[in-house]
Amino acid sequence: MNAAAVDAVFTALADPRRRRAVELLGRRPYSAGELADTLGLAPPAMSRHLKALKDGGLVEDHYLPFDARVRIYRLKDGATDALKGWLAETESLWSEQLAAFKAHVERGAP
Repeated sequence: MNAAAVDAVFTALADPRRRRAVELLGRRPYSAGELADTLGLAPPAMSRHLKALKDGGLVEDHYLPFDARVRIYRLKDGATDALKGWLAETESLWSEQLAAFKAHVERGAP
């Protein structure tokens, strides 16, 4: 497990506006302006949120061939793989601990 990657994803998703942007990008690619309009954010604020999502490895951008000023953002393939792995490991640990606790209680603690 890559702890730094998991930390970066959690940091990127810590803000509800960034989580909403990820939900929107899950439907289709958006320009920064479209995202800003949809989320009701000023362009500089949207830019900061998109930077955080890029730094977290969740989104990627590309330029339109006919207009290099417009960036199109989309979710990055495999961006949540480290997070999913961490969640699976954590779920497994919880399940083991709860099963051990249940067995202990059923045996009757001294």
